[in-house]
Amino acid sequence: MLRAIPMLRAVTLWLGLVSCGADGFSPTVELVAGTYQATTFTFNGGSGTTDLLATGASVTITLASDGTTSGRMVVPGVGAGGGDLDADLAGTWALTGVTVTFDQAADTFMRDVPFTAEPSRLRGEGTFGEEVVVLVLTK
Repeated sequence: MLRAIPMLRAVTLWLGLVSCGADGFSPTVELVAGTYQATTFTFNGGSGTTDLLATGASVTITLASDGTTSGRMVVPGVGAGGGDLDADLAGTWALTGVTVTFDQAADTFMRDVPFTAEPSRLRGEGTFGEEVVVLVLTK
C-alpha cells in the first residue's frame, strides 16, 4: 500500500496537467489580442482538400484588446462570378473560456465558426453541408 502512494500522486499530478492543458494556457483578452496571419487555410468540398494559401489566399486580422477587429481576407476565384473574394474583417471579437467568436459585416465563414485560442494561435474549423473549412491563424 505504501508503494501505491507515490504512484497515486504522480497520476493526480498528470491528470491536473491534462485538465489545464499541457502548457497551462489560460487565455485572457490581453493574451489573445494581437495580429494574426493564416498559416493553414484549407477547403475540402468532397473531391479532396485544397490548400487555399497555395492558391494565393491570405488572411490577416488584428484583434484589439477593446474587442474590435481589423484586417482582410483574400481568396482568389471564390467571389461573385468567379472573381476574387476580398473581405474587410472589421468588426468585433469576444473571448469566452478558450473560444473566440467574430462578428463582422463581411459575409465570410469566420463569423459562423468558433475559434479555439491556443498560445499565439487561433484554430477554427467549420463544416457547411459536406464542405469543411479549416483556418489556423498565428501571431
